[in-house]
Amino acid sequence: MAMSCKDGKIALDNGKYVRYTPEQVEALERLYHECPKPSSIRRQQLIRECPILSNIEPKQIKVWFQNRRCREKQRKEASRLQAVNRKLTAMNKLLMEENDRLQKQVSQLVYENGYFRQHTQNTTLATKDTSCESVVTSGQHHLTPQHPPRDASPAGLLSIAEETLAEFLSKATGTAVEWVQMPGMKPGPDSIGIVAISHGCTGVAARACGLVGLEPTRVAEILKDRPSWFRDCRAVDVLNVLPTANGGTIELLYMQLYAPTTLAPARDFWLLRYTSVLEDGSLVVCERSLKNTQNGPSMPPVQHFVRAEMLPSGYLVRPCEGGGSIIHIVDHLDLEPWSVPEVLRPLYESSTVLAQKTTMAALRQLRQIAHEVSQSNVTGWGRRPAALRALSQRLSRGFNEALNGFTDEGWSMMGNDGMDDVTILVNSSPEKLMGLNLPFATGFPAVSNAVLCAKASMLLQNVPPAILLRFLREHRSEWADNNIDAYSAAAVKIGPCSLPGSRVGNFGGQVILPLAHTMEHEEFLEVIKLEGVGHSPEDAIMPREMFLLQLCSGMDENAVGTCAELIFAPIDASFADDAPLLPSGFRIIPLDSGKEASSPNRTLDLASALEIGPAGNKASNDYSSNSGCVRSVMTIAFEFAFESHMQEHVASMARQYVRSIISSVQRVALALSPSHLSSHAGLRPPLGTPEAQTLARWICQSYRCYMSVELLKSGNEGGESILKTLWHHSDAIMCCSLKALPVFTFANQAGLDMLETTLVALQDITLEKIFDDHGRKTLCSEFPQIMQQGFACLQGGICLSSMGRPVSYERAVAWKVLNEEENAHCICFMFVNWSFV
Repeated sequence: MAMSCKDGKIALDNGKYVRYTPEQVEALERLYHECPKPSSIRRQQLIRECPILSNIEPKQIKVWFQNRRCREKQRKEASRLQAVNRKLTAMNKLLMEENDRLQKQVSQLVYENGYFRQHTQNTTLATKDTSCESVVTSGQHHLTPQHPPRDASPAGLLSIAEETLAEFLSKATGTAVEWVQMPGMKPGPDSIGIVAISHGCTGVAARACGLVGLEPTRVAEILKDRPSWFRDCRAVDVLNVLPTANGGTIELLYMQLYAPTTLAPARDFWLLRYTSVLEDGSLVVCERSLKNTQNGPSMPPVQHFVRAEMLPSGYLVRPCEGGGSIIHIVDHLDLEPWSVPEVLRPLYESSTVLAQKTTMAALRQLRQIAHEVSQSNVTGWGRRPAALRALSQRLSRGFNEALNGFTDEGWSMMGNDGMDDVTILVNSSPEKLMGLNLPFATGFPAVSNAVLCAKASMLLQNVPPAILLRFLREHRSEWADNNIDAYSAAAVKIGPCSLPGSRVGNFGGQVILPLAHTMEHEEFLEVIKLEGVGHSPEDAIMPREMFLLQLCSGMDENAVGTCAELIFAPIDASFADDAPLLPSGFRIIPLDSGKEASSPNRTLDLASALEIGPAGNKASNDYSSNSGCVRSVMTIAFEFAFESHMQEHVASMARQYVRSIISSVQRVALALSPSHLSSHAGLRPPLGTPEAQTLARWICQSYRCYMSVELLKSGNEGGESILKTLWHHSDAIMCCSLKALPVFTFANQAGLDMLETTLVALQDITLEKIFDDHGRKTLCSEFPQIMQQGFACLQGGICLSSMGRPVSYERAVAWKVLNEEENAHCICFMFVNWSFV
């Protein structure tokens, strides 16, 4: 009997309707909210428990639930499409405004070009005709008329504030600065926004505009709290607040920024911030530095800081129809590059670096919070997103504090041992030690009463920061000393004889446990579980576990101008939100972002290794030419808790350890350079090698043998062509070893995307980790068939990426991969039509 349901009615095939009573609908709705897809047993139980449903057949109730789910799905889809439509409408408006601004800029440049040509032809012109000035110049003259003498009075500050507002708006929506698109950034509905950098202006400047799903007041509140999203910001002190007649506020601020490396001093700013509402309802927050030439209030220089200048900058936030906001951000700074060594000056003269570290960081923070508001409040390990962000902030801030070693935080410098390559700082302040004297899970009491930091910087050549950082993250045993890490975790009472010395064995293993990641996966927060760590040479054979909280960012090679960071701190197994943290780690900052911008799409993965010419590895040659001039500065800082009477011994150990790490990093950097890429024993061979081509051929031949169809739709049987086609196959294809605990050994691009991993980290993922309980049971039942028959077809289901995200797939195929001797080499899996849930 055919039936359909709508609005509480059942339509029978004879054309008559059976209506549900309101009580019946209420009972069904109650069950639907508890279980949208009840089993037949549950439906029969419902009929027995609810007498009002006794006159309804179970099949009719089944149809009601089917249509109820259908209506819910349609409602959600309609809501999603409406949200997408609102976003596209707002983005279209934003792009039209940007187009108008660019047309004005083109007109201005054409006008200036004509004027300069006329001026060069008429060299006898004695005076300048102000009517021929550029739009920028005339606009600036209009925006900065002759003001009465300005001072620290409310009227004088308001005069400075209004001038700042006008200049900021001319940069945000006008043509006061010539903006060019940020390398590698493509605007669109799914992008972070429209990001541009300055060309030919004083200092460095960046501009961004985009859409965020937050109301303007909330946006302004978040952006004003700069230390919460700008990792380089140490503090912002509001020294005075003045209300204005138009309902706005003027604030006098003192801001300090951390130095990114040990080779340069920190920066500070003396600022005026003006918050006001424009006539069209837009909210504006603009800032600028206060200088002596303005006759305004002054701030004396602060020791250990270089006073930098902020030119008119800020945020323009407009309400968006249907909710959310359209935001324009302008950052314009003069960072006084003269005060740093010449090798570091590109870092302070790059608008791209400013865009990545400040402008785009602000947009990312807004998008992240808006995403969290719209999603569940609880994420990884039962923690709220705000708590995870706080942990990330604490790691970053602790690392920056150790790196900078400010005296007002209690840090003091120790004398060196005749070499100044490693700097040692000591901190005995109660604030620094607060919370450290807690018992760890090892059972040892923590009696430390001081903290020591060993730090150093080194210049790296010819190795991209992202690749080096990935290696340091995924191959910790190549540089870390397990006894030192165990000592740091235990914080035990030690004597000279029990200080960690040379390595005793390697780690039993490193397991990366994903905790959280940002929307664009540019930053990861994870827990590292180290197994088989001994606390001294005597007990090194005892299996122990140690946990690290780790923050990792900058692993995307294509992100121009961004630095790569790996920051970690030992944590107790209880992992409390307020657990004491002593962060250590690495920061790698590219110094040639301008040169990198010429090839923003360069990668060093299988995709580039595939283009192999007859004369050799073409991709490797291209890479060498592009990265031969890649320079970066790496800064290392490691913290240790200790008892004050052991200071000299711990300092000697810390120096030796940091020097050994520097040596290890130099060795790894040399191995990762293009000329040595295939010579390092710890690295997998490049995927463009004959081994990879042979594996690709075996995969396809075995699939054809067992399934009687071709895996690839390609007529070319050449090894290079097979490997390239396999790499770009739309379905996720991955191979795992034939061991007691199978691990993955190969995956194509779709497979790496599905597992959310890299080719280097792939070998650390076991087969059982990606399946849930049901999937593991299915695999165990099908495994004998795979080994005997050679293949098996698995029903659709759910698996997990390395980041713990659920992935659904329509079906999967598994088959044995046979080598030339017809022996089983590995097992290959193909997940068809997969997608993240």
